[in-house]
Amino acid sequence: MNINGTLWRTIWLEADQRTVGIIDQTKLPHQLVTARLRTAEDAVVAIRDMLVRGAPLIGAAAAYGVVLGLLADSSDAGLEAVCARLIQARPTAVNLRWAVERMRNLLATLPPDERIEAARREAAAICEEDVQVNEAIGAHGLHLLAEKYRQTGRPVNILTHCNAGWLATVDWGTALAPIFKAQAAGIPLHVWVDETRPRNQGASLTAWELAAAGIQHRLIADNSGGWLMRQGQVDLCLVGTDRTAANGDVCNKIGTYLKALAAADNKVPFYVALPSSTIDWTLPDGSAIPIEERAAEEVLFISGLAEDGSVRRVRIAPEQTRAANPAFDVTPARLVTGLITERGICAASRDEMRRLFPEAA
Repeated sequence: MNINGTLWRTIWLEADQRTVGIIDQTKLPHQLVTARLRTAEDAVVAIRDMLVRGAPLIGAAAAYGVVLGLLADSSDAGLEAVCARLIQARPTAVNLRWAVERMRNLLATLPPDERIEAARREAAAICEEDVQVNEAIGAHGLHLLAEKYRQTGRPVNILTHCNAGWLATVDWGTALAPIFKAQAAGIPLHVWVDETRPRNQGASLTAWELAAAGIQHRLIADNSGGWLMRQGQVDLCLVGTDRTAANGDVCNKIGTYLKALAAADNKVPFYVALPSSTIDWTLPDGSAIPIEERAAEEVLFISGLAEDGSVRRVRIAPEQTRAANPAFDVTPARLVTGLITERGICAASRDEMRRLFPEAA
């Protein structure tokens, strides 16, 4: 994406072919900072501590993590060890396991002295495929926004949750890709941006992306969406997903389920944008999706830019208060109007998903 005249991706292999560059998303929106990953453990930390986040980008970072691990040990034991370590970094996003297993399945067939270069090529291929897939999602979603504009003749009001923009992928994004495409097509838009507590990915990342792209938006408290829907100020909801079960149940950032309930009650279309790599065909429904429980500190503390220009972390609850922090929830397929994929839009159902992706059978 274009930031102040410079084209960026979220992850890249440095010229030395031994270092991976990333945008450190924990520093946004106040600082645009890059970080360097030199070891597989660096990649694990970047995924676990959310320097990189979003299911597709986690997969890309894991693929490059395999490269970094092989630079230290390209033996069979080294390959198995780095793959096992990366898979444990975060439990919910299916792209993590998908990317690692894709790398392992290819590299295990090669002799150790050929693995490093092959790993570089495959990680780069995963990244390029992600860009193409997300741009296709944007093109399919554009039709929805164009039709809504044709029907109303006024700016399309979209509500989104968490961050599913280019920062969650290698480029373009999933749920924000149709928005970027619509802006380029001249369709007037306005986006309601959920702050998305507790890590505030909407406030810190989605708002930053939309501002950088010049797209009209307003930040709202997470609990405002239902009221805005009742007031007729939301034309459709558009979110991403970290894992989708074979029946169309969708796992996304905590709070997504509540937005889907409000949308259903107010007859507001609720769409989920996803690359097919986030579909877990092994799970019959969303009840088996592992829900990551993150540190209580994310709920008890908040960071922000102080008046003196420094970034400060402050506690917002009493010292003796404990916190629970489930990072995701599951939205039942019955509440999802449609899935926007790289092959088109379909109903959130097993039959319709398999129609688009017959090879999954």
